[in-house]
Amino acid sequence: MKNFVAGAVLFLIVVVGANSVFVVKETERAVMLQFGNIVETDIPPGLHFKIPYVNSVRKFDARILTVDATPQRYLTLEQKALLVDSYAMWRITDVERFYTATSGDESRANALLAQRVNDGLRNKFGERDLQEVVSGQRDALMNELTTELNTYVADEYGIEVIDVRVKRIDLPDDVRSSVYERMTSERQREAQQLRSRGNELAIGIEADADRQEAVLLVEAYRDSERIRGDGDARAASIYSAAYTQDPEFYSFTRSLNSYRDTFSSKSDVMLLDPASDYFKYLRSDEAQSQ
Repeated sequence: MKNFVAGAVLFLIVVVGANSVFVVKETERAVMLQFGNIVETDIPPGLHFKIPYVNSVRKFDARILTVDATPQRYLTLEQKALLVDSYAMWRITDVERFYTATSGDESRANALLAQRVNDGLRNKFGERDLQEVVSGQRDALMNELTTELNTYVADEYGIEVIDVRVKRIDLPDDVRSSVYERMTSERQREAQQLRSRGNELAIGIEADADRQEAVLLVEAYRDSERIRGDGDARAASIYSAAYTQDPEFYSFTRSLNSYRDTFSSKSDVMLLDPASDYFKYLRSDEAQSQ
């Protein structure tokens, strides 16, 4: 009987001792409750003690957590619909306020923060046009939203929003087809304008080329006629000077040129009197004297 009592007492001591000790890790935040009321907050990492069955301990992850929101549909300043997929990173900063606001339920905290992020993104997208949202001011938008969220969630939920980011921006399915058709029609219209402009330029270039061709032909003909006239005048001058200096030699030269032109083709037939002056320089001296 004594051994049974001793064993029971030892077992009770072990159970009580095991329920009196708890450990808080470096990656955890903890609060101690007494009948559901917080009696100690922000318990530091290490080994701690509590009153068994009177006190209870709730531990929470102190690392950076991520809430991945479901894609939401937002309207831009020009009332264009966008499908936005976003996420937020957060961590617990005030464990007592976090427990009071969410009853220590991390999923509830995620839902509350996701709703805040959704409302904030809706407001920010509604203040900007599509170009600013997609490329120009996305970083500024995220920074502004993070700052504004921290002014609410720190006091209400005891958490800090580290960052809010947009993973992807798409057009809704019902808008994508209409946008594609509009872009196609715009590209076709631009292509038609470019073709029309090209045809106009081609016609202008062709007309200018024809005009320049006509001008060049006229100028070339004018220059050729002037050169021919200068050559004829110079030839006449040379012939005149030669005739003045030696009329007989001038007559002889002209006869040779005439012979060359006359007898250049074997198909030509001429009926001439051998005693005519045309053959004067082809006859012998005796024939000429007779």
